[in-house]
Amino acid sequence: MSVDLIGFLGVVLVAYVVPGPDFLVVLRSAAEHPSKGRAAALGAQAGLCVHMLAAAVGLSVIAAHSPVVYDSIKFLGCAYLVYLGVRAVLAARRSAREHAAAGPGQSESPYAAAQDAPGQPQSAAVRWRPSFTQGFLTNVLNPKAALFFLSILPQFVNGGGSRTQEIFFLGILDVLIGVGYWFALVAGAVRLRTLLARPKIRHRWELTTGWLFIAIGVGVAAAA
Repeated sequence: MSVDLIGFLGVVLVAYVVPGPDFLVVLRSAAEHPSKGRAAALGAQAGLCVHMLAAAVGLSVIAAHSPVVYDSIKFLGCAYLVYLGVRAVLAARRSAREHAAAGPGQSESPYAAAQDAPGQPQSAAVRWRPSFTQGFLTNVLNPKAALFFLSILPQFVNGGGSRTQEIFFLGILDVLIGVGYWFALVAGAVRLRTLLARPKIRHRWELTTGWLFIAIGVGVAAAA
């Protein structure tokens, strides 16, 4: 196997450090509970695995050279990001109304409620499937992720062996690096959960991340 590991690792690390839609999904989920953050991270990496498999067997070539397929994937991803953003904005407005109706100090933050007392079942925390699904769909519907595996990975394959095996190797390495990065991000989001236990901060967080989702989705669609 002949691959340029140093160059590949540099590109991958930069790609993960630059925030994208999956960053927002993981961070929002981690703010609710670490288990949800880890689930979103695993979902995001599972979405990358789909693109890696597609690139390895050549299906991404079809998507890249077919405007209809490529645009369909792009607009589906944009629509999903806008959907997540609208949900967050509506949730922020709903929580603000509930807090105003209950009066100061009467409404409990869902982020605070997630921090159950020792020995108590964390029923809300173990609902990891929605977070996993959000992470998965965010990446699997992201054509940039498909193009990364299609165009970037081959640049670090020197052709000393099976091209398919080498792309698989680099793709799996990318996914594993991502898991480590996301889990570290989730661990650092504990302080964020404490801040989001305050209704005013939670309201601003929901609005900000919601509008960011919408802006990213609309921006990508407009650039198409």
